[in-house]
Amino acid sequence: MNQLIECVPNFSEGRNPEIIKQISDIIEKAEGVKLLDVDPGFTTNRTVVTFVGAPERVIEIAFQVIAKAQELIDMRVHHGDHPRFGATDVCPLVPVANISMEETAAFARKLAKRVGEELHIPIYLYENAASTEKRRNLANCRHGEYEALKERIVTAEWQPDFGPSAFTESVAKSGATAIGARDFLLAVNFSLNTTSTRRANAIAFDVREKGRPQREGNPITGKIVKDANGEPVNIPGILKGTKAIGWYIDEYGIAQVSMNITNVSETPLHIAFEEVCKKAGSRGIRVSGTEVVGLLPKKTLLDAADYYLEKQQRSLGIDESEKMKIAIKSMGLDDLKPFVPEEKIIEYLIEKENSAPKLIAMTCAAFANETASESPAPGGGSIAAYMGALGAALGTMVANLSSHKPGWDDRWKEFSDYAQKGQHLKDELLHLVDEDTHAFNKIMDAFGLPKNNDEEKSARKQAIQQATVYATEVPFRTIKCSFDVFDICKAMIEQGNPNSVSDAGVGTLCARAAIIGAYLNVKINAIGLDDKVYAQKMITLAADYVQKANQIEKELLEKVEKIIEN
Repeated sequence: MNQLIECVPNFSEGRNPEIIKQISDIIEKAEGVKLLDVDPGFTTNRTVVTFVGAPERVIEIAFQVIAKAQELIDMRVHHGDHPRFGATDVCPLVPVANISMEETAAFARKLAKRVGEELHIPIYLYENAASTEKRRNLANCRHGEYEALKERIVTAEWQPDFGPSAFTESVAKSGATAIGARDFLLAVNFSLNTTSTRRANAIAFDVREKGRPQREGNPITGKIVKDANGEPVNIPGILKGTKAIGWYIDEYGIAQVSMNITNVSETPLHIAFEEVCKKAGSRGIRVSGTEVVGLLPKKTLLDAADYYLEKQQRSLGIDESEKMKIAIKSMGLDDLKPFVPEEKIIEYLIEKENSAPKLIAMTCAAFANETASESPAPGGGSIAAYMGALGAALGTMVANLSSHKPGWDDRWKEFSDYAQKGQHLKDELLHLVDEDTHAFNKIMDAFGLPKNNDEEKSARKQAIQQATVYATEVPFRTIKCSFDVFDICKAMIEQGNPNSVSDAGVGTLCARAAIIGAYLNVKINAIGLDDKVYAQKMITLAADYVQKANQIEKELLEKVEKIIEN
């Protein structure tokens, strides 16, 4: 699955639209990333830009926009209400999909090193990429802002992590930049069936991390308690990594709890929703729905769906589109206006922007007709992957049926686990349907390269070999995934709903057929490789899977026959 990270650089320019456009145009015109938002502020004299893409592409484009900001923005004449110490003031990277915070922090450090060394900008690593605990806090890194940078940059304590530690003319113009890795910030509004801002605020104070001021006597009107330093003492709220207030919205005629979740790993959206519901309910108020401001990662809704499915003791091994419906309805995301996942979820926007027509998006009839046409692709490799996907789908179906079988309520988790594994295999095999055709097309493209001289002939030969290696590896992935389908089918034959045992048997047949079909593709592609040692290794490994698959199919079908006969 593709990795995605978000990048949210903040530039110290919010008043000159030409400068803002020159910076944002770099992102908008770049391949492999998508510009999500450009938010300039006149009073703050600051623009927040948001874009997303694969990690390597994101840090490449981030480098380019930092360089452009260095060229266009002069910190010696900059003034604004927002704290700042550089032309590109901060540049956080945010994990969105299929990437850990640790990996994201590594990309932040890689970007920071390049910016420091090539652009000669002082770089401070912060949050999850920080080099020391004290530098995790952005406010510590930026203390005194640009005006204090000249004195701080030369001290041992605040020497930059990368880049110059002297206040040169170049540094005087660019200032410093903080580069880091942080969690996704999610902005949401929880709608209430009341018009009372005071009550909405009370709920917000109950849940937000900061909580509410401690008072003497009356908790509402009493004198605020202060500590030895004269600072107010707060009673903490229950949700870590959240900020919240209550407000009234004229457009809807209701009050809302408006919340920023600054750490969705610590406080997922569905947990915030549940806690707001509890605190609202204790005041006789009902949460009617949730309004998401901006975009959100797919995982946010998938995690919510799993939470509610588990509460209902229902199988978690259902299709992603069904999980989206459950999450939307469970939290009332469509309460105030339609919630369209394709328009609100970052990954779906990226897929929509970059995806070519896919075989798996076709109807069954269209896919069959395309296969039967004079075009050489899709061919046997794609069909093998599709057979494997059907095998996984059948095993998953039996697992889901078994999890809902009357009298088997105490076994729902057992079958849910199998269904989840089956869904994962099905999705991977569906991906391989298109990937196999893509691999074939890469070989055809390589054969189409020019061969007018020795240099071109050498490059063409190398490209053909590289494409052929890939065309050998893709069906081998199909073999391994399809072999894992046996585990699902075996468990469903032996433990699942006996009324569906024939379905698990057909799933077994599909898995074996997929393995044999993919083996034939491994073999025919491997034979064309110059590296005969590697080619024979791949053929031998694939043949071993075929031998095992034949034996497993025989054993499982015998069990199916016995169950049907009894």
